[in-house]
Amino acid sequence: MAIAQLQGKQILITGAASGIGRASAITFAREGAHIIASDLQLEALRSLQEEIHALGVQCHIYTVDVSSEAAMRTFCEQVIAELGAPDVLYNNAGIVHLGKFLDSDLAHWQRVINVNLMGVVYGCHLFIPHMLAAGGARQVVNVSSAASFAPAPSMAAYAASKAAVAGFSDVLRLELAGSEIVVTDVCPGVINTAISTSSATTPGMTSAQLQHLQNYYAREGCSPDVVANDVLQAVKTGKTLVLSGPYARLTFHLKRISRRLLQKVMLGSARKLGYL
Repeated sequence: MAIAQLQGKQILITGAASGIGRASAITFAREGAHIIASDLQLEALRSLQEEIHALGVQCHIYTVDVSSEAAMRTFCEQVIAELGAPDVLYNNAGIVHLGKFLDSDLAHWQRVINVNLMGVVYGCHLFIPHMLAAGGARQVVNVSSAASFAPAPSMAAYAASKAAVAGFSDVLRLELAGSEIVVTDVCPGVINTAISTSSATTPGMTSAQLQHLQNYYAREGCSPDVVANDVLQAVKTGKTLVLSGPYARLTFHLKRISRRLLQKVMLGSARKLGYL
């Protein structure tokens, strides 16, 4: 069921300190919603809290590593005890690793899977029972990616993790079909955030490739505010799939028409960026 009125609702957002998470926290707060924000970056969370308090709503902050089941369990227990079940569970936290599969070590795979996939799984497994028990219209928002259906070269672990989030969301939606909880899969396209343009997430890329990537995201990418507003509308209307930002909708439908043509397009783009 849609949550048409957000005034006074509680929105829990992981990875809220920057990028899409921060933009979403502010967007929902402007609608009168109270924010439960988690991240590893405490100072950035405090800055967000100040900005949201200035809007006249509450913002509760928690430092949480979503890749840790124990940390997420403690987080859930604290939130339920202090604030009750969230109206919207927004699993946004994510990381990127870029570099050719055969040229990379495999150590990064577990970290990417633990954050991008298991962080979503832990959030859903721990919070949804409380949301069901509380009753009423509620929503689970899982951030996947356009890379789940149209990945570029050099993002094997990231694409695999996001495709898994999309598949998991589909199953969860079926299993919750008889409840009042809507499950929304968010697939951002090219979004101009720091998530994929820092050297920490691109160890397999040269400085020239990284510069090309940064220029591309600055030139072609949209603001995370675009995704935040699309998610807001999805919650208000009960929408289950959000294709947000440049190329998300185009590549989604292109794959339905011709996988071969999509592959050609993605390879062409990768060559322009110097991935290949």
